[in-house]
Amino acid sequence: MNKGTSLAVGVIAVAALAAGGGYWLGTRGAGHPSSVEMAAAAAGGAPAANGKKERKLLFYRNPMGLPDTSPTPKKDPMGMDYIAVYEGEEDDEPAAANQIRISTEKVQKLGVRTEAAQLRALDKVVRASGRVEPDERRLYAITPKFEGYVERLHVNITGQVVGKGQPLFEVYSPELVSAQREYAIAAQGVESLKEASSQAQAGMKQLADSSLLRLKNWDISDEQLKALAKTGEARHTMTFRSPVNGIVTEKKALQGMRFMPGDALYQVADLSAIWVMADVFEQDIGLVKTGGKANIRINAYPDKTFEGTITYVYPTLKSETRTVPVRIELANPGTLLKPAMFAQVEVPVGDKGKVVTVPTSAVIDSGTRRIVLVQAKEGRFEPREVKLGQRSDNYVEVLEGVKDGEPVVVAANFLIDAESNLKAAVGGFGHAAHGSAPKQEGAAPGTDHSAHKTSHRAEGTVESIDAKAGTLSVNHGAVESLKWPAMTMEFKVANEGLLKDLKPGAAVAFEFVERAPGEWVVTTITPTSAGKGGTASAANPHAGH
Repeated sequence: MNKGTSLAVGVIAVAALAAGGGYWLGTRGAGHPSSVEMAAAAAGGAPAANGKKERKLLFYRNPMGLPDTSPTPKKDPMGMDYIAVYEGEEDDEPAAANQIRISTEKVQKLGVRTEAAQLRALDKVVRASGRVEPDERRLYAITPKFEGYVERLHVNITGQVVGKGQPLFEVYSPELVSAQREYAIAAQGVESLKEASSQAQAGMKQLADSSLLRLKNWDISDEQLKALAKTGEARHTMTFRSPVNGIVTEKKALQGMRFMPGDALYQVADLSAIWVMADVFEQDIGLVKTGGKANIRINAYPDKTFEGTITYVYPTLKSETRTVPVRIELANPGTLLKPAMFAQVEVPVGDKGKVVTVPTSAVIDSGTRRIVLVQAKEGRFEPREVKLGQRSDNYVEVLEGVKDGEPVVVAANFLIDAESNLKAAVGGFGHAAHGSAPKQEGAAPGTDHSAHKTSHRAEGTVESIDAKAGTLSVNHGAVESLKWPAMTMEFKVANEGLLKDLKPGAAVAFEFVERAPGEWVVTTITPTSAGKGGTASAANPHAGH
């Protein structure tokens, strides 16, 4: 290559480099505004050169999560810078001490659903199992009042349907025959002594009345007595008839058997009306009142509902089942309901007007307390201890803790409990628990929403110890869980045992919690290596628990 050619190539290369450099400087200037432009945009929200609007600064908040803000930059007593809050980030303020905070994305993933507490009348239904029984007032026993023998049976089957006045059996009794003859003779004597003195007539009439009364006391029918008085002939047998329309539930009479006075030979039950004996649980018996209506279902007739009236609540409790018998009376047309049938009883109980209610799914029952999660705002939930009243199938009355119209969590409340460790937030009620809980997702820097439970870890060097006050000063490194930078601050200790054999200058690893807003307490502390003050012996890692 000659000199002319080399010179031409060099000139072209220089020109290309100059053009590329100019392009790079131009694009750099276009994409990055000057410091003056950025300051102007931050102050007045003016658009930058790239067309984007800078966020507007609202205020500065306390880095430790305390309720303290400032319009200008400042530092807290420990030397930490206050955190800037820009427009649109107001919701990043620390939640109240007893609130649970979960990111909106997490709320959607958990399937959280809320419903407002409402004033409504609780339609409660008391349910109980029962059984069909005959009405005790409609049971009739056929019992002869004299000694005799069963001569003939007209009804010889248990369970047979009988009508009122239908013959059941015939009996023979020497006493009955003698009493009939005595009455017949006395009746004839009254007729024959019509012409006699009044004294004789009165004596014979008294004898006839006494014989008639004896027969009536033996339940001899009027028809038989009239026939006896008319003909004067004593019948060899006497017929016993059914006193009502019903069913023969017992039959002890046998052909030819001898019976004694008072033996119950038959029992007839009138089943046109029956009882249902319901076993109501102890906790529901206060809601059941005499005169109330009850709906009864029988397995044999699943498409039918029978309605009865509560006539009596028994004064006794069955200790084996913790139930109280309740008597329900109802008609039994067609005798569809048979004694000993199983019944399902529902008793609608009256309400006391409209009360504040929440769905039953909104209540988290730990056994010792009942908690409801109230949505304070999007992504923030406040656990409240509530006092409950009456319950229906789907709703429960809230006597204290929730007001009408407040939104409560009705779905995924147990998942919120698991996600944010509800026990830590409920610690604000005065029952702080030991242990640690995970830091909640989406929490603002410096905010500990489970201050009574969340444990944080750090390493540093002991600067000073005040055994009398139970405090120590530690120059520690950054705390990632709280977004703290390295600094020196004073901590309290859970108990004096943690300070035993601990000396200034010792390098330690320790755990601490926020017992109250701004009060940080060391729960465990362990030496890691010899520091400028020598070697510290290990403190009891479980002394704070």
